[in-house]
Amino acid sequence: MNIAYTIALASTFAFAASAGAENILFNFDNAPPMTSLPIDLTVGGVTAHLTATGQGFSIQQAGTMGFTPVGFSGLCIYPNSVYLADLNISYSKTLTNFSILYAAQELDCDCASTMKVTAFMNGTLVGSSTMTAVPGGVWPSATLSFASNAGFNSVVVHYNQAPPCGCDYGVIFLADNMNVTPMAAVLGDLNGDSKVNGPDLAVLLGAWGTNNAAADLNQDGVVNAADLAILLGAWTG
Repeated sequence: MNIAYTIALASTFAFAASAGAENILFNFDNAPPMTSLPIDLTVGGVTAHLTATGQGFSIQQAGTMGFTPVGFSGLCIYPNSVYLADLNISYSKTLTNFSILYAAQELDCDCASTMKVTAFMNGTLVGSSTMTAVPGGVWPSATLSFASNAGFNSVVVHYNQAPPCGCDYGVIFLADNMNVTPMAAVLGDLNGDSKVNGPDLAVLLGAWGTNNAAADLNQDGVVNAADLAILLGAWTG
């Protein structure tokens, strides 16, 4: 195959790979009931490892307390105590979007607590965001979310601030319906770090002349100059 033509096709291949990104819903209905964290859940090829601080959380029916917060159903993440605890989640794939439905303990308050999500990539801070529910009613619910095109693979969900007006509340929350979007696969990323650079080139050269499917980017049965051209055309540095 003509190398110049192959390089021209590299952007087309990369677009096709990025088109595979999709939203994945963890509704926790496949989680083991009445089990305390840590647990692992896999949906749509993504595994979420859920842990907690303090006395933690467990998997319970959303209506365990005799009512179900708006938007909740089936099984959900449930506090094990009345004390503050963070929900920690790490993922088997790099994400670009995260959201989770939460309901904090408030009993018909005139103001609401603030929740915070902080995202990390291999332990390095990526960013954070906060959310305050519309006050009123019992355990008002809202969606806490974070997005970054740079990617992240773990988050911490934290009860950040109590209702500032003071009312009958607790520093605990329920969570349900976690949505994540994996970062689109990058053609030429042979080591899975969402970049195309020197380490990927080393993998390709190490497989040169073989039928290694992982490095055979154009899937013609051999790793050669055509695959090198595709990798160089997708180079991110």
